[in-house]
Order: sequence, then structure tokens, then C-alpha cells
Amino acid sequence: MTQQKLETVFEEWQHDEALAEEMIPLLGTLYRKYNIVPSVYGRSLINRSVIRILKDHRFVKKVEGTELSVRDTYPLVKAMTDLNLGPAHVDVGKLAVAFKNSGESDVTAFLKKELAEIVNGHAQNGNNGEPKDVVLYGFGRIGRILARILVEKAGGGNLLRLRAIVVRGRGDVAKDLEKRASLLRRDSVHGPFAGSISVDAENSALIANGNVIKVIYADSPSDVDYTAHGIDNALIVDNTGIWRDEEGLGQHLACKGAAKALLTAPGKGDIKNIVFGINQSDITDDDRIVSAASCTTNAIVPVLKALNDQYGVEHGHMETVHSYTNDQNLIDNYHKGDRRGRSAPLNMVLTETGAAKAVAKALPELGGKLTGNAIRVPTPNVSMAILNLRLHKETDAAELNDYLRRMAINSPMQKQIDYVDSPEVVSSDFVGNRHAGVVDAKATIADGKNAVVYVWYDNEFGYSCQVVRILQHMSNVSFLAFPKDRD
Repeated sequence: MTQQKLETVFEEWQHDEALAEEMIPLLGTLYRKYNIVPSVYGRSLINRSVIRILKDHRFVKKVEGTELSVRDTYPLVKAMTDLNLGPAHVDVGKLAVAFKNSGESDVTAFLKKELAEIVNGHAQNGNNGEPKDVVLYGFGRIGRILARILVEKAGGGNLLRLRAIVVRGRGDVAKDLEKRASLLRRDSVHGPFAGSISVDAENSALIANGNVIKVIYADSPSDVDYTAHGIDNALIVDNTGIWRDEEGLGQHLACKGAAKALLTAPGKGDIKNIVFGINQSDITDDDRIVSAASCTTNAIVPVLKALNDQYGVEHGHMETVHSYTNDQNLIDNYHKGDRRGRSAPLNMVLTETGAAKAVAKALPELGGKLTGNAIRVPTPNVSMAILNLRLHKETDAAELNDYLRRMAINSPMQKQIDYVDSPEVVSSDFVGNRHAGVVDAKATIADGKNAVVYVWYDNEFGYSCQVVRILQHMSNVSFLAFPKDRD
């Protein structure tokens, strides 16, 4: 490469950096003033750094084969700020590609056509009323990640407000609050909290990015009156896993100020197990207790649905390579579960998983067709599901991967299925991924009717994003999405 070429490449990079810097306040205006959630091929652009924005544009080349830069998206973002748009999810990356392919030259005219339903406001788009109160009952790994996501989304049109967390014990309240604030502020896996957290000991509250979160101390749901804290008609998210049936979880509904309960674990009995993107339409207004199923079920069901829709699944086996969890012991000690008493950081631990059977609760057509086991491994986060399937139709790896890639980009399950095609990725590369699962294309094996598909998933963060999507659905919080499907 000549010196002149080197200088040109660097100048182009600097130009793109400058455009990304100019784009950030425009994205903030769209989000906070108009409740527009902008993204690039499913990658959110809210509260992102210059480098992250540039990387998200580069991502498009890897999955779509189309070059996309901020030079393509900046004009659209700038024009959108002048259109008085109503609340919506807008993929400016896909719009930019469509604009380039259209041959049109007037960005504003193009956007007025593509976003016609929300130009000059859209008063009937979803629930644009009062925010919905959310309470986290339990504040462990999932509880704290849910808190991060809810606080992050509070600045725009999410309409879910984290009002309180419920924890056990009391003792020295000021000291306890400082401890819990520290755990929310610093995370060994997910890094520092994006913002500021302070403690209001006098009012028993944490203040995260301006969100006042009441800390309620209670040993059981029956001890809580949410209305005494100014909370009413609230969604209670049970992160404890202590109660999984209707009787146990029904304790939440007996509390003043509680409207519905969502369990972040597989439910038992007649409780509906929901995988968002698949069967959330099964939730009715009469359902007051719902389960978000498990992280593994959320990871595999969207991929299984995609494969079953296209090829048909005759039968199969699922093997989960799962990071160890807080349920296991750090060193050998008594545990009621088989093998789980052995040291989690020192062993691979073969154990059972109910995810294979749970698939049928979200996809009844696959009932009885899958078996499953799990291996707990010495990593703190990110897991993998290996789907070994016998299909009804023949295929090969290239065709199968291309189909799953398209499902990840342009399908109703694009927030559930992600796609990666790199020979170098490892588990830590998926920490913080917001999809339910990520198909590893390089690992796919397909020969005739036999196929093996590898699916990575952040069993903490990706799952928590699915939980929040269910919360939005239960609250009737929904927004139009653009661009519309062109198929």
C-alpha cells in the first residue's frame, strides 16, 4: 500500500469518527424527545460510543455482504430529527441500505414514505400512557442485570419504571444499601454500570441515573404492601426461584399494589412458559402469573422453530455446555442435586436439564422429539447449546447457514437469533449479547437429513433481555418497527 493510500484510509477513518460524533446527540434527541429507538441491523445505537457505532456498521458487511458506513446512515438520522416522529423502533442501517438500492436522491422524501405511519406523530402506537411500575423480587445475578437494562431503557419510550427491589434481611440499612449499590455498580462479568449510582439511606433507596429505586426488606411476599411506597398495579419479577408454581407465586398477587407476576425460571403446573418471539401471543389479559422459561429454552427454541419451519425436525438431542451458576458449590460440599456438590470452578459437571422437554411448552409440535443433557463447565458466563437433529428435508451446511443468517437479519425472530461466521470466536466474545442465542456458522454440520447446529448464548444478559421483552408485552408496551418487511 502506498503512502498516499495509507493517508487516504486514515483520513476516511477520521471522517467517519467525526460523523459518528455528530450522530450521537442526534440519536439522543430521537430517543429522549421522540421515543425512537434507532439501531443498525438490530444493534441498538442508544448510549453507544463512537467506536461502538463504527463497529456496528462494520457488522453489516459480515452478515449481509453489504458495505455500510456512517456516511450512509448519518443523513437519515439527521433528517429524522426534523420529521416529528412518533414512537417506534427504526433500523436506520436497513433503511440506509434500502435508500442506496432505491436509486432515490431525496433522503427526506424517502423517509416520509418509509415512515409515513409515524411522521408528525402517531398517537395510537402502542401504550403511550403512564409508565408501568416494575418491582424486582430478589436482587441476585438476574435481578441486577434486569435493573441495568431497565435503567438503561428508562430514558426513552420504554414505559417500564423500576420502582423497587425486595430483598431479605435488614440489619444496618445504610451498610446493606452500600453493599447492594456496589454489586450493581461493579460486575466481574459484565463490567461497570453505565452511569452513576448513589445511596439514599434515609429513604432506603438506590438512585441509578436519576431513577429512585426503593429497597424493601421482607422475608416473604406477605410482608410487603407496595402501595405504602407509592407503587401500584405493579409487575413483580420473581428472581429468587424459590416458588415456581401458581400457589407459591400467587403470594405476590396477594400484596397490595401488585398486579401480575413474572417468574425468571421455568414454571410448574399450568403456568405458561413464554419464550418471547415465539409464543408471547399466548399471554392473555387474564394471565396474572407467567414464566419466562429458562435461559437455555430461550436460546434453543427460536432456532428450533426456524429449522422446523423450513426443514421439519424429526427428532434430536440437545447438549448444553453451561457456565456454572450460583447454585453450585465453589468447593466440594453437600448439595441435594446429583454431582452439583463438587467444586464448580474445578470440574466439568454432568447434570440434567429440563430445557429439551420445556421446548414443547413453547413449540408443541416438537413435543417428545428432543432429549437433553447438560455439562456445567468452569466459566462464569456464556453457554452453548449443541442441537443434533434429524430433519425431514435434506440440506447442506452452506444452505442451512444461509437460511439461519437470513432469519437473524430479516425475520420476526431477529431479536432472538443472532449469527456469527468467524473461526476465532470464543465464549467471552458473547458476553453482553442481547439475543437469546447466536448461531455459530463455522461449526454447523449438515449432511442430508442430519444436522448439528451450535448456538452460543449469554445465559445472564441475553436471557434478561428476553425477560424485559415479556414485561413490555405484559404491559401492552409495543411500538411499530421500521422498515416494514418487504417480502
